[in-house]
Amino acid sequence: MNSDPLSHNHSRALVLAGGGAAGNAWQIGLIAGLFEAGLDVTSADVIIGTSAGSTVAAAVTSHLTPSELYAAVLTEPRRPAPEGPTATTRPRSPQPSGPAYLDWSNAVIATATDPADMRRRMGAAALERDTSGGADAVRWREVVAARLPSHDWPEQRILITAVDAHTGEPVVFDRDSGVELVDAVAASTSAMTPYRIGGRRYLNGGYRRSENADLAAGSDRVLVLSPFGGRSRMPDDWGMDLATQVAELEAGGSRVATVFPDARAGDVFDANALDPATRGRAARGGYDQGRELAAGSVGELWR
Repeated sequence: MNSDPLSHNHSRALVLAGGGAAGNAWQIGLIAGLFEAGLDVTSADVIIGTSAGSTVAAAVTSHLTPSELYAAVLTEPRRPAPEGPTATTRPRSPQPSGPAYLDWSNAVIATATDPADMRRRMGAAALERDTSGGADAVRWREVVAARLPSHDWPEQRILITAVDAHTGEPVVFDRDSGVELVDAVAASTSAMTPYRIGGRRYLNGGYRRSENADLAAGSDRVLVLSPFGGRSRMPDDWGMDLATQVAELEAGGSRVATVFPDARAGDVFDANALDPATRGRAARGGYDQGRELAAGSVGELWR
């Protein structure tokens, strides 16, 4: 585990941000659209995944192609399928509804004085809710495991973000962390209840820093997929927002392109983003957008 940005000189980095069920599907669709238009962004030297983006990172570095992942989203049962890249029968998710999660986390954010204080308060509030004796973590692991095409870390370098609920310290998991891929993704996607790995418990990676694009520092070219359009629920002066991260990367010499959903994915990138019913339209919208971007700004950056 590592809590600091990594500055290895990767030539290309792909950043996959959080965005719930809709964001996961949109990113898979967009990557598939790029792929079928001749641009394979999954060939990045490093892929950084946060929350729903961590599931995408694990999926696109598996044995399945972006086209296969996209097709699986489109064939998922409309309900009650949870967010994820495959269409198999899965355990019921123990995660909360979007509105409940936003109400809870917004209340914590409003009491904090800075990012470190916010993470500590978020961790303390989540630990107070952890009354299941580990049962919620077991159920969440089953859900996450069912979503992933492979449970093994890929040879390709991927970074999965989380936050230590006990200390509030940011955490970055990779294949050398001694943590299984399923557990890393389960930690990054945890919401109001922290996820247990050994004697530690972890929170959603989005509380480290929104998209966590700063972890791509040192890369020549950085592509950021941000389902929530670069928005942050944190105060502007905290510097958690994507624009601040992009400015930092560019100041370090990186070329950066950001991609946000357009209207074709649906107006769901808010509390409704956790609703599995959003996935079909979000994926199709991302796919069409990806095919267009391959010949435009993304293609210019990546090739």
